[in-house]
Amino acid sequence: MKGLAPLFLGIFGTFAFSWVGLTVIPNWQIGNLNPQSDEEGTDIYPMPQSGMVVRGARVYAANGCIYCHSQQVRADYAGDDIERKWGDRRSAPRDYIFERPVFLGKARMGQDIANIGARAPVEGENVPPGSAASPAASPAPQAGAPAPSVAPSGVSPTPPPPNPASPAPPAGSPAASPAASPGSPPPRAPGAPAPKPPLASPPSSATANATPGAATSASGTPAAGAPWPIQTSGEPPMYSAAWQHVHLYSPRSINPDSNMPSYRFLYQTRRISDARSADALKLTGSDAPPEGWEIVPTFDANCLVAYLMSLNQSHPLKEVRSAAPKAPAQSPAAPPASPAPAK
Repeated sequence: MKGLAPLFLGIFGTFAFSWVGLTVIPNWQIGNLNPQSDEEGTDIYPMPQSGMVVRGARVYAANGCIYCHSQQVRADYAGDDIERKWGDRRSAPRDYIFERPVFLGKARMGQDIANIGARAPVEGENVPPGSAASPAASPAPQAGAPAPSVAPSGVSPTPPPPNPASPAPPAGSPAASPAASPGSPPPRAPGAPAPKPPLASPPSSATANATPGAATSASGTPAAGAPWPIQTSGEPPMYSAAWQHVHLYSPRSINPDSNMPSYRFLYQTRRISDARSADALKLTGSDAPPEGWEIVPTFDANCLVAYLMSLNQSHPLKEVRSAAPKAPAQSPAAPPASPAPAK
């Protein structure tokens, strides 16, 4: 009987200290966080969500999306989420002050979607930045330079005419010799066999990513060398609201290796009465409806897409350091030439 009191006190103290450390202290530290705002009170983050977004969060939870997707960008020391372009900074408690419940997630069968709303294209822009089709990706011609001529397939382009302003090199100089020009093959002795053609270089990242299915991996992460997945021809702009609907209805039409289930029960097939609806899904191939029919999202599907488009943690926070852009890699300097040995 004398040992029951210390045993009871020990058990009670263990649970009491655990409750204080795991519940009371964290709630005291971050339980009363307010939105961050600037001095003028105009730039406020985060903001309360609309009713469609709140309903979309319920549809998200009811369909088990939390079991395959997380909504937390880990810091550099804990993972490579920032390297995967899932966010520019780690997630912070202030990002979730208006979310009830918080869908942090604990598994990643697919990519993290904490910033999937930030990946949506700008209004009126159909090409993601950095892609091969982007106008900013092609270098601007220099002033006064002749425009490059495009030759048909199999025909070598005509070299540009020489500039009359530049003087011709004197005879016998290295510039006048054809063998001295960089990139030209060395002279071949009479009777020697013809040299073998050089091996074809592997395609560049812009060319490889232009093919359907090569821009993203099975988990939906961007391919190497591209900051964002390259837009597939004939599909809605990547990560737009129309793209989200197509992805929910037929994930394999966008990524053949996707293991995401299809949520076709959130959409309805109806006959086109007068004109095609503006909300009708742009489907191709076997997913396209029969002639005279269209597939439109239900209210729950629109709420779910509104919730996905609202997920955006790209706003800078004072308590979190954003990832700085990496400096371009510089080529190492050539080592100094060693002096010639004395004879």
